[in-house]
Amino acid sequence: MGVDYNDFVRTTGRIERWEQWLSAWRETAGEHLDLARAAEDAGRGRSAGEAYLHAALCLHFAKFVWVLDAAAHRAVTEHAIAALGRAHAHLDPSAERIEAPLDGAPLAANLRRPPRPVAGAARSPLVILIPGLDSTKEEFFHWENVFLERGMATLSMDGPGQGETGFTSHIRPDYEVAVAALLDALAARGDSDVDLSRVGAAGVSLGGYYAPRAAAFEPRIRAVAAISGPYDFGETWDDLPALTREAFVVKSGAGDGRQGRARAHALSLRGVLSRLTAPALFVTGALDRIVPWEQTARAASETPNGSFVLYEHGSHVCSNVPYRYRPLVGDWMAEHLAPPA
Repeated sequence: MGVDYNDFVRTTGRIERWEQWLSAWRETAGEHLDLARAAEDAGRGRSAGEAYLHAALCLHFAKFVWVLDAAAHRAVTEHAIAALGRAHAHLDPSAERIEAPLDGAPLAANLRRPPRPVAGAARSPLVILIPGLDSTKEEFFHWENVFLERGMATLSMDGPGQGETGFTSHIRPDYEVAVAALLDALAARGDSDVDLSRVGAAGVSLGGYYAPRAAAFEPRIRAVAAISGPYDFGETWDDLPALTREAFVVKSGAGDGRQGRARAHALSLRGVLSRLTAPALFVTGALDRIVPWEQTARAASETPNGSFVLYEHGSHVCSNVPYRYRPLVGDWMAEHLAPPA
């Protein structure tokens, strides 16, 4: 969600083998880090923040579904977290790291607040941004801005098996427990500028399963958007790219592909969606080659207050038409989390 196209072209152009992927992207990130430090030395904070953000995205993409070396994967993850922290310091100093315990292991998230409140509202509603299989909170800066500019605060999280939270946990079907833990942590802080009575959730890719699942069991979620999410992830197993299957095996803690398939089937909305009474928006693209659009459509059809939007030329997470789906989701969420008249 934001890797510069030119970075993509020049980085992938020098990669001949999958083994080289991480190191090539780390090299590109290093170029941005050099630019960031030079800008800092010159007192150009905005430029430094933008360069740090580019670096964070490259570092995240360096280990995306790359599970060949756990130590290298972890090191690059930690570098991505640090780079985004530097970007926040320059671009949004109010950004905060939020931590919460879950079964003795830490959850991590980034909280950001809108630059200006919605007229007539003393506090801002909150949108929880939920990543997919191997996406993380470090790639959500631009996605967060969609909601921030519409007067909503954002909480981008790493849940079980995701990002740094994945250092100590594996993917689990009951994602609502992670969402609840972070909401409890925010409630305990007693923030006066975030309204926890108006909480939404937006998930992308596998997060498009996590978000409706969480909303079905967590009553504090009042509206949910799912982008290119599966109805039953196991049903997509045979047609998934090999790298995606391999990443899921590792992230779910499965011992092999057969066990991975079984754990993928556990990520199913079957029998769950009847509990989801909050308004729910399901969005996907007809050209999605990761999660067939019919999976997302089925989830929408079984949700009592569900609506479905299909972009004919959209790819997975409609990443080729962000100018269409992002305003749609942002506006829809703002309308459903608006303060009472």
